[in-house]
Amino acid sequence: MMEHDRLTGIERELVLQYLIDGNVPVTLTPVEEQLSSDSDDMEGEIKSLTSQIFPVAIKGEHIKVKKDGEILLENPVQSVASFANKNVKVEFYFNRVGLYFISPVKETKKGLSLSIPEQIERIADIEEDSDYDFSSVIYYDCKSRRDLNLKCIPEDGIELFVRPVWKIIPLEYQKKAKELLEQFVEQAKQEKNAGNGIQLIPVCKYLSEPHNLKMEAMENRIKPFSILFVDHERLVVGMETPNCTFFANEEYGIRLSFSIKRGPILTRDIFVTSLVNKIYRSADGLYSCVDFRYTTIQEEDLRFLYEKATSTLFN
Repeated sequence: MMEHDRLTGIERELVLQYLIDGNVPVTLTPVEEQLSSDSDDMEGEIKSLTSQIFPVAIKGEHIKVKKDGEILLENPVQSVASFANKNVKVEFYFNRVGLYFISPVKETKKGLSLSIPEQIERIADIEEDSDYDFSSVIYYDCKSRRDLNLKCIPEDGIELFVRPVWKIIPLEYQKKAKELLEQFVEQAKQEKNAGNGIQLIPVCKYLSEPHNLKMEAMENRIKPFSILFVDHERLVVGMETPNCTFFANEEYGIRLSFSIKRGPILTRDIFVTSLVNKIYRSADGLYSCVDFRYTTIQEEDLRFLYEKATSTLFN
């Protein structure tokens, strides 16, 4: 971490007072610090213990910060008990800026506690990788005639342009996914709007699995939506429900962009208008999936998408 990413002494005192004043939610993630053996000058690299560990959110009313920098965890969620005697990464927002520090979780007579160290750092601003084989932009609201420019990128763990199969959903989430699938299939039978329904598998995967909500360098930054499914008839994207500002049966302009690795043209852009065909929500209401069904598309673009999605020639 570069020196300018660390808070100065004055900045640290302001942050400490901010935490003392109260009601600041934080997230805790167990970490391990690995020192590189290649160079003594290399700094320790902080990694989560496993890729399956998710941050645990602690509400502001469940922490008490003392003037000496000790943080008492009052009635924390049960999963935090397993963090005892481990180092954790403590993340929070200060005036919308993401900050973090590393502290061991100690067991005291009063319960679990943390200590705010001298070193508090800014969360690094991660640049989005723009080199995707496929991406899209929801660029226009046809009803209000507003430019939107909402970026959509492929969701990790979902392969696009192949027929989805049930086994892409991890076994531990299949029961929850099956309940959602049964609900969505019943709705589709009544509404007759799901086509062949193969898009429901990635939808159920997205809505049944937990999401690793990483804190950002800046609070409330709109993240790219997740592309869950695309073919010659529809585009399905997932998002946090507060960001789902779309409405059923309204039209939006969408650009579908393909990276062309061979030939003089770098990308192929397909422009379509799409109707919001269906909005699916998770059982807890935190996540939503929007099914956009194309209403206008050029014939040569329809052919291209059909052959790419089905691996068969367009008739």
